Amino acid sequence: MEQEVKLVAITEGAEELIGKNAQDLISYIARVSNPNNQMNFDSGSKLIKYCIDHQHWSIFEHSFVTMQIKTSRAIGTQILRHRSFTFQEFSLRYAAAFDKINYEARRQDSKNRQNSIDDMSEEDKRWFDEQQEKVWANSKDLYDQALSRGIAKEQARFLLPLNTATTIYMSGSVRSWIHYLQLRCANGTQKEHQEIALMCRDILAKRFPDVSKALGWTD
Repeated sequence: MEQEVKLVAITEGAEELIGKNAQDLISYIARVSNPNNQMNFDSGSKLIKYCIDHQHWSIFEHSFVTMQIKTSRAIGTQILRHRSFTFQEFSLRYAAAFDKINYEARRQDSKNRQNSIDDMSEEDKRWFDEQQEKVWANSKDLYDQALSRGIAKEQARFLLPLNTATTIYMSGSVRSWIHYLQLRCANGTQKEHQEIALMCRDILAKRFPDVSKALGWTD
């Protein structure tokens, strides 16, 4: 199984009142003190850039985005630390484990505990892949045995490794997404988590092109 991100939902204004997309909603709300000009979406991109340049973040709190994220329990734990979001996660208390995600071998950076370096030999990378397969096969077999013995899913899950697959729904305002992506798309984030963040950013860039351009995500 591979990591994956999909757009589930996005806040958009009523078309007859607030333009045709979620980005129009932001510029409409930004002009609350200038009601005669609220429908001027042609200059919305300039207004959005001005607000970003001057860190007027409150206007981005009125449009919400929900993403479906498929990842592992290990990376999911890092994502769930972002408490400005609302989360719903696949529960191993109620549903059985269904898959795992294999990750590449990287060398520990001796100068930065938060970094790893992709310069392992092909032999070591193959070894690491093989061990993940062995751990999963053994753990999943024991897990299935536990379930067949009538042991509750909430207890049997303790036999599973950290690369067990999970699904997370992550909902938050565009403001929260901006700050999450500024942090998690940058160096210092674990590569696998960074990959998730970059996929989220690509999705948001398509739906909020003026926001994306003002933030330097796209040209």
